[in-house]
Amino acid sequence: METAANPLIVLAPDDDVAVARLELAAGSPLAHADLSLTCRDAIPAGHKLALRAIPAGGLVRKYGQVIGMALSDIQPGELVHVHNLGMPPASARGGQAPASAQAAAPVQASFQGYRRSNGAVGTRNYLGIVSSVNCSATVCRKIAQAFTPERLAAWPNVDGVVAITHGGGCGTGVSGEGVELLRRTLQGYADQPNFAGVLVIGLGCEAMQSGALVASLRPRDEDLLAHLVIQEAGGTAETIARGIALIEGMLPLANRAERTPQPASALRLGLQCGGSDGYSGISANPALGAAVDLLVRAGGTAILSETPEIYGAEHLLTTRAVVPGVADALLERIRWWEAYVTQHGGEMDNNPSPGNKRGGLTTILEKSLGAVAKGGSSPLVAVYRYAEPVTAAGLVFMDTPGYDPVSATGQVAGGANLLCFTTGRGSTYGCKPTPSVKIASNDGLFQRMAEDMDFNAGPIVTGQESIAAAGQRLFELLLAVASGQRTCSESNDLGDNEFVPWQLGAVM
Repeated sequence: METAANPLIVLAPDDDVAVARLELAAGSPLAHADLSLTCRDAIPAGHKLALRAIPAGGLVRKYGQVIGMALSDIQPGELVHVHNLGMPPASARGGQAPASAQAAAPVQASFQGYRRSNGAVGTRNYLGIVSSVNCSATVCRKIAQAFTPERLAAWPNVDGVVAITHGGGCGTGVSGEGVELLRRTLQGYADQPNFAGVLVIGLGCEAMQSGALVASLRPRDEDLLAHLVIQEAGGTAETIARGIALIEGMLPLANRAERTPQPASALRLGLQCGGSDGYSGISANPALGAAVDLLVRAGGTAILSETPEIYGAEHLLTTRAVVPGVADALLERIRWWEAYVTQHGGEMDNNPSPGNKRGGLTTILEKSLGAVAKGGSSPLVAVYRYAEPVTAAGLVFMDTPGYDPVSATGQVAGGANLLCFTTGRGSTYGCKPTPSVKIASNDGLFQRMAEDMDFNAGPIVTGQESIAAAGQRLFELLLAVASGQRTCSESNDLGDNEFVPWQLGAVM
């Protein structure tokens, strides 16, 4: 990367574009290596300009990879964005994929976590109230709302009482992909190690039967798992009263939990990006990738997801698969998505979002290449379906939509006890019961939304910090948050409404 004195960031020697480190005025003289050029347009910070002449139909490279095809002749110094850059043919996409990093020395690291009786390790100590169907959602919320901060003050080791509610559970068949996916998601949340205890509440006549859900859960300590059915309890008011009494009975038991030293191998880190900009793939995502490599070397697990947002960059992962079957599983998921969006009249190229484009991203290829950087350089060891329990150690992939709340819900259901969320435009995502660490891609965002951002990767953009140094700093922050340091979203009490399961199948 260029030094801070140079207003251009060039990411690979054969790139056709540079990224503006700061806003550049039309007519500004610029230099890169042996090139001298003049800005033909005003270039917003984070946006791209051409380093050389590119003919119409020519391929355009960034990160050393193809990000698009010129829609018209592009002159050196010209803004390169949605008006003159489009998707290339599928046969022209991709580029040389770097190999997985060579095996490095193990990292010794630990954090202060909650070791549960079933062997799982939590980073937080909540009580959860899980609705099996939308019909019991309000009852669950009423019970949770009864436990105000004042009421919980007597139980300082309990982080809170969380209602896990949703809009499904009925109106579908009792079998099939849709109800099975919801069952798996609810089971994963009810088994979450960040919950010390769980109360499951159903209505009684729904397709997603709460009794079957409870029977499928992992063992918990006595009196830290309870189950109510509204139609059997005597109605909503009686269920709320009984639910409050059950949670009151769990509070002293949950409060006995104490943090003890746990190896970093017990961490399951969900990787998210949202509200990305032109710097996300340069600073925040690579810094997270460097932290992921350290976590993997410490024996931990990182969960990369958002399948539509690795589209066009999947070769960067398949070449790192530990065995061919892992690469095949990822490609099978890509093919499933291509068929899925076609069935619904969409296309995989229908991305980035308007906010991404205002931040400097132009095509899904450019966005995907930056997003994959969250996974670092570690080998890819496994591919999971949405909300499946993640059991492998190392870098894994979970198939999820790109919509952040749905994606993160799948990761938490899979066992993520910590989340990292990179953002360039600014996301306020919080997630209970799993803490969400927000990583800003640039100094301006970090300063502008200081109450929502936990980590600033902006010094990478300004040339004041290397990716490796930022990754080390982030890794240390993750251990601190896993040990109980509150994130900004926790301080703002966010995360009560972010449980959003992926809905598949017909609603009848």
